[in-house]
Amino acid sequence: MDRWGAFVKSMGDISVHEIGGSLKGLRFAVKDVYDIQNHVSSAGNPDFQRTHHPAKNYAPILLRILEEGAQLVGATHTDELMFGLNGENEHWGTPVNPKAQGRIPGGSSSGSAVSVAAEMVHFALGTDTAGSVRVPSSYCGVYGIRPTWGCLSLTGVVPLAPSFDTPGWMANEIETMLKVGKTLFKGDARENDRDELRFVWATDMWDLVDEQVQEELGVRFGQLRSALNCDEEAITEGMQFELMDWVRAFRTLQGYEIWRTHGPWIEEVNPRFGAAVRERFKWAEGIQAQDAGLAREDIKQVRAFLHEKLQKNTVLIVPTTPSIAPEIGLTGKEAEQIRISTMQLCCVAGIGGLPQVNVPWMEAQGYPFGLSFIAGPGRDMDLLRLIANIESELKLVPRKEHIR
Repeated sequence: MDRWGAFVKSMGDISVHEIGGSLKGLRFAVKDVYDIQNHVSSAGNPDFQRTHHPAKNYAPILLRILEEGAQLVGATHTDELMFGLNGENEHWGTPVNPKAQGRIPGGSSSGSAVSVAAEMVHFALGTDTAGSVRVPSSYCGVYGIRPTWGCLSLTGVVPLAPSFDTPGWMANEIETMLKVGKTLFKGDARENDRDELRFVWATDMWDLVDEQVQEELGVRFGQLRSALNCDEEAITEGMQFELMDWVRAFRTLQGYEIWRTHGPWIEEVNPRFGAAVRERFKWAEGIQAQDAGLAREDIKQVRAFLHEKLQKNTVLIVPTTPSIAPEIGLTGKEAEQIRISTMQLCCVAGIGGLPQVNVPWMEAQGYPFGLSFIAGPGRDMDLLRLIANIESELKLVPRKEHIR
């Protein structure tokens, strides 16, 4: 029984591999934007579901996981057309955050994060454009990865903004994250020599963290900085643009691509959207090609800057979100400030096309607070293995999962 409201549809443990594989014995869920044979993806909107047809095949990334012996439990809820970071859906409600009831689960991969946090599955697939795996991972207290952009297939996955879209996955244990990574990347990680790595505590990003969180976790932040011998510097150091400039460019190009992706369907169908999502699409419709072109040039500069910054075994340590999960229904200035700060934090890996992993090592006010590690492009598996090693060395292992 799904008392957490994570699932759109239960699949009854789909399996395509009778003998086994590297993921045998693991149960998983997928965000309802992946092609599942004979299933119509809703993408979080009833009219989208009504006007599309059942998939003829499985999305290749999903099939790869099934071929390694994992069992598909069901499809999970998402914000409408993945265009949101809260996890609140006016049509099907808000999945319950098992680690912070009464607070949002984060989105848009809300149901996937909840299904993992509630220990209904061992891992779950989501997608991430502007934070849609990382934000719910932080709020629900689970591991979550946004991989290097372009390294994994998005065939058979509903798009949002193709220049930034990635698949991603979440789990309660870092070893499960590694098992899924080995399956998808078809290879293991290199062992990282910690002495050869440079850890950077991105000060301008940490400045965005809520004062209450800073006060409660300041000592633990300091202990982690010391344990990893972190250098402290702004992520924008050496760059003419500030983080807000990065966000403006990111949002402009993202919004332009979103309308190009879904605008024709919206104009044809005139679907029912929740008020907030409707306003976002209206904003996206108004973005001009010239402005998107200028934003694309700015993003090229920032991406080159980030790749240069991270090419010499540098790893960034950043807050995943600026706060613990906000209360459901929060509006006004506080909600707007959280949204802006969240976008500033999430745009870095998005613009850079970089792998970022949220880790559930800390709590504030009794609720999860996520921090992240970001590495250079293509270092996804190295990053996951590094986190596993740090977790073991510093004894940061979260509680073990007990999947029913």
